Amino acid sequence: MLVSEQDIMQFINQYYLPFIRIGAMFMVAPIFSARIVNARLRLVLALVLGVIVAPLLPPMPSVPLFSLQSIALIVQEMLIGVVVGFVFQVVFQVFVLSGQYMAMKMGLGFASMNDPTNGVQTTVLSQFFLMLVTLMFIAINGHLILISTVIDSFTTFPIGNALPAAALFDVVKLGGWMFASALVIALPVLTALLFVNIAFGVMSRAAPQLNIFAVGFPFTLIMGLILIWLGLNGFVERFTNVADYGFLFIHDMLGVQ
Repeated sequence: MLVSEQDIMQFINQYYLPFIRIGAMFMVAPIFSARIVNARLRLVLALVLGVIVAPLLPPMPSVPLFSLQSIALIVQEMLIGVVVGFVFQVVFQVFVLSGQYMAMKMGLGFASMNDPTNGVQTTVLSQFFLMLVTLMFIAINGHLILISTVIDSFTTFPIGNALPAAALFDVVKLGGWMFASALVIALPVLTALLFVNIAFGVMSRAAPQLNIFAVGFPFTLIMGLILIWLGLNGFVERFTNVADYGFLFIHDMLGVQ
C-alpha cells in the first residue's frame, strides 16, 4: 500500500481545518470562553467534535500544509469561528450593558465586583443579569444550538469560502445594535427614576432645608430595585428576542437553515 505525501496532507486537512473553526468558536463563545473553563477542556471538546464531524464532510481543499494557501485557509476558518462566538458575546453584553445603565441611574455604580467570566470589574446588577442570561441560555440549550450551527455551517459554508466584506461590516454594526438594545431594556427603569429625581428636585426647591441627599439616595435605590423586580416578569421575552436575533444573524451569515 503506497501512501503519497499528498494523501497525508489531505488526511491532515480533513481533520485539522474543521478543528480550527470549532476551536475558534469555543475560545470566543460565551460559557465556553469563561475563565473558569480550562483551555485544555475547550481544546479537547473541539478535537472530539472535529474527529466526529470530519468524516461526514466533503473532501477538503488539497493544499500543502506548510504554504501560504494553507495559512490563508486557517485564518479564514479561525475568522468564521471567532465571528460566531463573538456574535453571542455581543448578545450577552446587551444585558450587562443594560445593567450598567440601571446601576448608574440608581446610584449602584460604585457597587462593583469581579466578573469571574471575563475577569473584569462590573456592577453587581450587571453581574446579576449576566447570571440570569447564562442560566437561561443553558436552559434553552443555546450552547447545543450554537455547536449545531457551527457543524451545519460546514455544509452551507464549506471550507475554503471566505466571509464577504459585507458580512464583516454587519458584525461591526452589531456594536450599535448592542447599545440600542441595552437602552431599550433599561429604558422603563431609567424613565421612572428620572421622574423620581424630578420630584425630588421640586421638593428641594419647595423645602430647601430638606437634606435631599440623605433622603433621595436611599429612596431612589429602593425604587430602582422595585422597578427591576417588576420588570423581571418580561425578562424572558426580552432575552428570547435578543437571542433569536443572534441566532438569525449567524444563520443568515452562514446560510444555515
